[in-house]
Formats: sequence, C-alpha cells, structure tokens
Amino acid sequence: MHVRRAGQHVEVSAPAKLNLFLEVLAKRPDGFHEIETVMAPVALYDGLVLKAEADRAIRLECEQLAVAGDLSTTQNQLVPTGPDNLIVRALEALRKQAGIERGASVRLTKRIPLAAGMAGGSTDAAAALAAANEAWDLHWPDERLAEIAATLGSDIPFFFARTSSLCRGRGEQIEPLAALVPLDFVVIAPPAGLSTADVYRACRPAAEPRRAADLVAAWRRGDKVAVGRLLHNRLQEPAERLCDWIARLHAEFDRFDCLGHQMSGSGTSYFALCRDARQARRTASALAARGWGRTMTVRSCSA
Repeated sequence: MHVRRAGQHVEVSAPAKLNLFLEVLAKRPDGFHEIETVMAPVALYDGLVLKAEADRAIRLECEQLAVAGDLSTTQNQLVPTGPDNLIVRALEALRKQAGIERGASVRLTKRIPLAAGMAGGSTDAAAALAAANEAWDLHWPDERLAEIAATLGSDIPFFFARTSSLCRGRGEQIEPLAALVPLDFVVIAPPAGLSTADVYRACRPAAEPRRAADLVAAWRRGDKVAVGRLLHNRLQEPAERLCDWIARLHAEFDRFDCLGHQMSGSGTSYFALCRDARQARRTASALAARGWGRTMTVRSCSA
C-alpha cells in the first residue's frame, strides 16, 4: 500500500493479494473459521483518492476500468457506493473512534477483479483508512488502524503489514515475513464470482491439517521450486463443486510447465507460480490466446 499526499488530496495505491497457502483448521463459535494462510501482496493496484471535507458527508465515486480480455461486462454495476460499501463503513468506523465530525470525498478506480479471492474490497477499505488518517491529520500508527480494520473484515488488517505475511485466527493475526525473494505469477480472473460465505460453508476443516511452516521456510531460502510444490488451498475443492470454472482452470494450468498453481482465497481467480517474469509473460500470452479471458502477470511486492 503506497500513500502519497498531493495538496488537499491523499492518493493510495491499494494492492491485490494472493493466498499461497490456506488451511481451514476449525469452525469458531463466532461463526468464522480458524485458518492459517500465507498472503502475498501483488503489483495489481486499485487507486483511491480521498479529500477531507468540512461537512459530515462521505461521498464515494467508483470507476471500473475496462480491461482487455475481461469477459465480464457488468463489474462496475457490482460495486456499491452507498453505506454498505466497505470504504464507507471503514471511514465511518474511523470517524467514530477518533471522535471527529469530518467528511470525505473518495474516488475509487477499480482494477482488481471482483469476487475473485484477491481482496479487492479489503484492500480498498485499508486504503481508505490510511488516506483518511492522513487527510484528517490523525497521525495514528498502522497498528491502531489495523485494530479498526479487524472489526470490518478478516483480510483488511493484512494490508497494514505492507508485506507478505503469515496470518492466523480468522486472518487478523498478522506475522510479517521479511526479506523474501520476489515471486512472479500469471493470474486468470474468470467471468464468474463466488461468495466467500458459500465457499466456507461448503468446506470441511481438515482432519489432519497441513501447516504453512514448510512453505514459509522454502520462500525464505529462495527455493521457488519448493514453494510451488507446497502451494495449498483447502477451499479449492469446495469451490470446484460450486463453480466449474475452477476445475477447468486447474486442468488448463496442468498443460503448462509452471512451478505450481491453485485458486486464491475463496476464488475465483486462479494463479500459477512461474520461474521468472519471462515465463509468466509467455504463459499469460498463451492463455490469453486460448480465450481464457482476463489474464494478468503480477509480482509479489512490499512497501
């Protein structure tokens, strides 16, 4: 997450994320699931611009950029701009906690696909908190903003770590992972989304859960081949039952000599880990030529 002040405006580049590992450990009494996941921010960004206002109104405008190869024609209609939007809810929560009466005008430019397991809504909410913290001159540390973020959604606190992280609990317990080699991916966002709640509802926690320690260790020593072999997502099997795109993408990626591939989060985006950026570009070109819709190359990043 990159934050920059430009006069009266605060501009934030809000990254997407990929889950390299996701294990579902147990159902919690609060209705959420206990998980262990490794999340990597990647260089695919939504753009958020926020300006502080003297009145209490929070105004949100959203533009969904047209993307070559995107088979969906209605994504911009799926982004609410009213009180249910996570950005609006985040700003309301921050204002209440800070005890202030400021308002904000927000312009959001969407590039991250919706309902795709890449945390587009969560990263936008984190960006709004960071932008308002600057525009409203609160000067709160990231840790305090992350506490508010945790009340809004499980993935939102991750973006205040500003680096790849091992996350536990329902995702809000963050252990940043430093000094990791960059990883190159090719990602396909199919023209169908999945409800996170539906996917978790269809998932049964593992009788013998896997742990992320081996993948984290391999990434720390720069062993991309081992990282690819250790990719894991417990939610993929139930997602394949709910959406045939996941199984189709699984079979398609098997045709390519990548280090490993799987679904991100609760879907529906599907990614492959490549040896380097050149292989990612070649694979993406081949997939796009085969008519798979929106195909992207991204690299893990930190800020």
